[in-house]
Parts: sequence; structure tokens; C-alpha cells
Amino acid sequence: MKKITSLLFALTFLLTSCTGDQGPPGFDGAPGIPADEYAAQSFEVSPINFQYDNDTGLQEAIVALPYDILDSDVVLVYRLDEVVTIDGQDTDAWSPLPQNFFLNDTDIIQYVFNHTFADVKLLIDGNFNLSTLDAGFTQNQVFRIVILPADPVNSLDIDFTNLDSVIEAFHITEFETL
Repeated sequence: MKKITSLLFALTFLLTSCTGDQGPPGFDGAPGIPADEYAAQSFEVSPINFQYDNDTGLQEAIVALPYDILDSDVVLVYRLDEVVTIDGQDTDAWSPLPQNFFLNDTDIIQYVFNHTFADVKLLIDGNFNLSTLDAGFTQNQVFRIVILPADPVNSLDIDFTNLDSVIEAFHITEFETL
């Protein structure tokens, strides 16, 4: 028993930490991003009415951006999929583009987009003659467009397929209506 007590007493002194002088300060991190220079921009466009283009065989609509964006900016587009009732309140359900619809055993359409520094082109692509596409897919469509600065986007872990995650991460409080 004396040996165990002596061993524990010796271990107590060996394992007790020592204090010393404060070490030199570490390096400062990279400077943050000025909020006024890199704010996310967002707006809602409705109603969008697609037009069939005989040359491409696609349904197309062009949305002019209210300002020019940088080539490095990230553009996200969400389509109003449906309005659902949650706790007695109507709530918009948004789907990110691209978005697919399987119309029957063989027909498929896909909402997609591309953009320049001045506009966003919304497209409906499909594997059949889109001139016959039901107006429910081409008329009175509502979209939300979010433009994010590339630098902070690359450093954040965000689920860009979820509009609520994007709104929260970039502190978007409203969507300007165009």
C-alpha cells in the first residue's frame, strides 16, 4: 500500500502542469470581406412566359439583370414549384434549377438556365417537340434569382440547392421584384 501511495504522490508532481511566460502572439488572419462590397443580390421575376424558339427547339425566356455582374459571380435560380399550407399559412416551395419533370413514360422536360453579365436566359429543354408543351409549364412561371460574390461563396459550406440556406448564409431579407 505504501508503494502505491508513494507512486501516486510522485505521479501527482510529475503530471502537474507548469506555468511560464506568455508566448509571442500569433499571426492575424486574413482580412474579412467588406459587407457593402460583397453583398448578395436577390430578386423575384414573375410572371415569366416562355416562347418556343424554332431554331433551337427550346422554350426560352430572357431576364435582364437590373445591374451588371462580374464574370466570377455565382448565379443561382429557383423556380416556384408550388404553394403549400403549413400551420394554416400559405408557404412558397422553391426548387433549384436544373429541375426535371417526367411527363409520361417517355417525355422528359428540364428547366435550366445560363447567364451573362447582363441577363439570365431561362430554358426548358426536353426530349420531344416542345412547341406542344402544356402552358402550365411555360406560362406565368415565377423565379427567384440570387447573385452571390464568388470569393465568400468559395469559402462557405452552404447547401445551394436549399433557398432557405442561401437566404440565411447571406442575410437576404427581401427579394426585389422586377
